[in-house]
Amino acid sequence: MQRKFRLSRSEDFKRVRRTGKSYAHPLVVLVTQASDKTSPHIRVGVAAGKTTGTAVHRNRAKRLLREAMRSLLPSLASGWDLILIARPALVTATLADTRSALLNLLQRARILPVDES
Repeated sequence: MQRKFRLSRSEDFKRVRRTGKSYAHPLVVLVTQASDKTSPHIRVGVAAGKTTGTAVHRNRAKRLLREAMRSLLPSLASGWDLILIARPALVTATLADTRSALLNLLQRARILPVDES
């Protein structure tokens, strides 16, 4: 994921976690908040806690989330800060499962337009 699409500062993570709205799925939790900056971009932060598993499992979960999100970025509404939090079941999920979970969460959060086909 390109640097301009990353949410990396600790203060930003804390702000989004504290004041954002969360949406849950068995594989991932999405926390959203409208960006306080006038940035035309959407910024995404990825996290995996120790409940996800060992360092190898946490890194795999984060790579899956980043790759699934990268293909969705062009179609998302701008001006949002997002945090994706991996759940333990994500370790055994495929990229297709991860992408469908993200699509579901982003549509529920009204960041991704719902297809009417």
